[in-house]
Amino acid sequence: MNEIAIQNLRLSISSSSSLSHPRPHLSMAQQQQQLCRKMSLRRNVNRRLAVLRRCFRVFWSKILRIGCLCKAIDYTQLHTTSAAPSSVTVSDVESGGGRGGFVSGSGRKSNSDLVDLKISLLGDSHIGKTSFLVRYVGNEKEQGDDQTKGLHLMDKTMIVNGARISYNIWEVEGDEKSAEQIPAACKDSVAILFMFDLTSRCTLSSVVRWYKQARRWNQAAIPVIIGTKFDDFIQLPIDLQWTIASEARSVAKALNATLFFSSATYNINVNKIFKFITAKVFDLPWTVERNLTIGEPMIDF
Repeated sequence: MNEIAIQNLRLSISSSSSLSHPRPHLSMAQQQQQLCRKMSLRRNVNRRLAVLRRCFRVFWSKILRIGCLCKAIDYTQLHTTSAAPSSVTVSDVESGGGRGGFVSGSGRKSNSDLVDLKISLLGDSHIGKTSFLVRYVGNEKEQGDDQTKGLHLMDKTMIVNGARISYNIWEVEGDEKSAEQIPAACKDSVAILFMFDLTSRCTLSSVVRWYKQARRWNQAAIPVIIGTKFDDFIQLPIDLQWTIASEARSVAKALNATLFFSSATYNINVNKIFKFITAKVFDLPWTVERNLTIGEPMIDF
C-alpha cells in the first residue's frame, strides 16, 4: 500500500509541474523567425563592432600624427639668432684661421704643414647649395675668373689631431652650361655631396643623374646625399613628408650613400655633415646615431 501511495504521489507531482510549466510547441515558421532574429541581431552586433574598430583606428592615427607634428613644431620655432655657424668638431677637431672665402688654385699660400682635401657639391639650380656652403664656410666672395665660370670655390681650414687640414670645396652650378665643369670639380675629391630640395621631388630624381656623371670622373669619393630646406619641408603634410623621406632613403640605399636632411637657415646638420666626412677621411670615431623619425632632420647611413 505504501508503495502504491508513493507512486501516486509522484504521478500527481509530475502532472502538476507539467501543468504549471507547459512546453510551448513552435511551428516551423516560428522557429525560422527566431533564427532570423538571432542572425539579424548577430549581424547588427558585428556591424557595430566594425564601426568601433574603424573609429579606433582613425583616433589612433590622429594621435600618431599629432605626436609627429608636435616634434616638427619644435623645429619651426627655432630662431635665426641661435643658428650661428659653429666649427666642426670630431674628437679634437678645431676650426683654424678665419672664415675662409673664395680661393683659386694659384692663390693659395704653400704651407708644408697644410693638407689640402677637395670636396665637390653637385645638384640642380636653386636648391640651396650656395646657402649651405656659405653657412659652413662664411661669406662668399665673387668669382672673377672666366676659367672657373659655373663654379664656386671656397675653403675651410681645420685642425685635426694637431694637423692643419684645408677643405677646398667646389660647388658646380646646376644649369646645363655648368655640366662641363663636373670633371674638374670631381677629380681628386675625397667626398662628393649630391644635394636636392626636400620640397621638390624632381630635384631628388636628378640626384641619380648627377651621381652617374660624377662617378665617371671619380669612383673613390665618399658619396653623401643632402636634402636641403628642411625648415620648409616640415611645413608639408605629414603623409607627403613620409613619402619624400621614403624616396630619399631608397635613392641613398641604391647609391650606397649617407643621407642627411639639413637647413642652412637654422644650421641643422650642416656641421654634422662635414664632421661625418672628416671622420670618414681620417678614420675618426663617428658617434652620431641614425634618425629616421618623420618630422625630424633625418640621418641614415
